[in-house]
Amino acid sequence: MKIINYLIIIFVFLSFNSLKAQDQNDKLNIEITKNLRCLICQGQSVYDSDTEFANSIKILVQNKIKDGKSEKEIYSYLKSRYGEWILYNPEFNKNTYLLWLLPILMFLIGGAIIFKLFIKKKN
Repeated sequence: MKIINYLIIIFVFLSFNSLKAQDQNDKLNIEITKNLRCLICQGQSVYDSDTEFANSIKILVQNKIKDGKSEKEIYSYLKSRYGEWILYNPEFNKNTYLLWLLPILMFLIGGAIIFKLFIKKKN
């Protein structure tokens, strides 16, 4: 009887760990697919889209997660196949530095213009 109780406890523990791992995989899958741009639909993530392309990418990401690939490895694989455009948040590198620095530059120039107009009105 004791052995059966121990086996039940072990079974419940393993089932709980399996569900916890599945939940983490689902969260990672959602996080990755929300950061991927659907190349068919303009302005929609793969997570939000229901096109054939988006569904195939969702399956691909799910399979990569099951194979034990990390988030970085999955993004790297998708970038090599589809280019930087597939990511909503591209990495900072020589190809995307203007994309990252342009908003800051526009803010500084706009601030300088507003400051200059403010000084002019004050005089």
